[in-house]
Amino acid sequence: MKIKVDKSGLGQSKWYEYVVRFAFGGTVTALAGIIAKRFGPEVGGLFLAFPAILPAAATLIEKHQKQKKERAGMQGVVRGRKAAGIDAAGASMGCIGLIAFALIVWRELPQHGMAVVLGGATLAWLLTAVLVWEFREKLWRSWAHRASVAHRLRTSVRP
Repeated sequence: MKIKVDKSGLGQSKWYEYVVRFAFGGTVTALAGIIAKRFGPEVGGLFLAFPAILPAAATLIEKHQKQKKERAGMQGVVRGRKAAGIDAAGASMGCIGLIAFALIVWRELPQHGMAVVLGGATLAWLLTAVLVWEFREKLWRSWAHRASVAHRLRTSVRP
């Protein structure tokens, strides 16, 4: 699978769906700020790691995939759930990258300027997320190959 940008999804969303994503993300961010002010930055930081947009995005992805299948006269529930699950898998890989980002900011910000640290942390996030994705792809191909070989061996043996 190649990583690519697909702009066709932009036309599928209605304006109010973008508002829902923005409002949900803004609310979570504001709550994290309130918690940080009340209980300190360590506790507030835990809530900044909450996936502010993922829940709203997952519901919209599920809805759009389901509608797409239903327009073709098929059941779309399973397809919608799978699409949302795949999106969540990608988000989890991005979260692993976020760990690298957070560690670099935590360790380097006291000694270096904000722009340099955030630039380096962003690069670390991108590299980590892409490497995790590549590792998953290679692992998946390896498992698929082994399953294919095992299937051929089972079907070629005759009693």
